[in-house]
Amino acid sequence: MKIAISSDHGGNNLRREIMDLLTSLNIEYTDFGPQNNDSVDYPDYAKPVAERVAAGEYDRGILICGTGIGISIAANKVKGIRCALVHDVFSAKATRCHNDSNILAMGERVIGPGLAREIVETWLNTDFEGGRHEKRIQKIAELEN
Repeated sequence: MKIAISSDHGGNNLRREIMDLLTSLNIEYTDFGPQNNDSVDYPDYAKPVAERVAAGEYDRGILICGTGIGISIAANKVKGIRCALVHDVFSAKATRCHNDSNILAMGERVIGPGLAREIVETWLNTDFEGGRHEKRIQKIAELEN
């Protein structure tokens, strides 16, 4: 599995925590920054991750900002992206099982690193159930056209 990861300045600390987790799990990832804590605009960091996941260059993406809201909205503007804003383990599992989310968004100012790590592990290890959920994913794709 290949992961694309990015954040804005409000998610830098949590992004580093999640990169450490990915390293410990031997999961390949590319960090799309930013590389310092200067204020940046979250759409500029959501875009490269979303475009590369949509293009199939990466299997999934992880995006983090202060709340996760802005960066998830930006990512969902890219055709083919199903970015889920998640702050609990149940939702992390459900969004993979039922929605086949391909990007996970979280907010550093909303959750702590321990919970974030648990969310990421759950999200990475949960498969899409398909079945009755497949037609719903198709309907989401039709909204993009």
